Amino acid sequence: MGCKHEGQLRDPQSQEPQQLESSTNDYRSLRPEIFLAVGICTHLGCSPGFLQGNFGEKVEGTDDGFYCPCHGSKFDMAGRVFQSVPAPLNLEIPPYTFLDETTILVGEERGVA
Repeated sequence: MGCKHEGQLRDPQSQEPQQLESSTNDYRSLRPEIFLAVGICTHLGCSPGFLQGNFGEKVEGTDDGFYCPCHGSKFDMAGRVFQSVPAPLNLEIPPYTFLDETTILVGEERGVA
């Protein structure tokens, strides 16, 4: 599927070895409507914040994303890092599984419930 800003991403297909196999799809998640990531910037460990509606001021072509205020790293809504920022990798996706429709178990990966 891809996204309109894919050409601006450092690792759009999440090919770096720290990524789980389940995080290599377009949404980097087991379900497209739910995104789960470790909220720690892969540069120096600061916490990126969610910018809704005004992320376009940081990155042209996308309205929402995550911005690390410490050194300016930018991540899209799938936690993929943009080029030309200090963070070297996409946000980490931890192992997780859905136990049912409303419960997620973090730390264990079993696939989609």
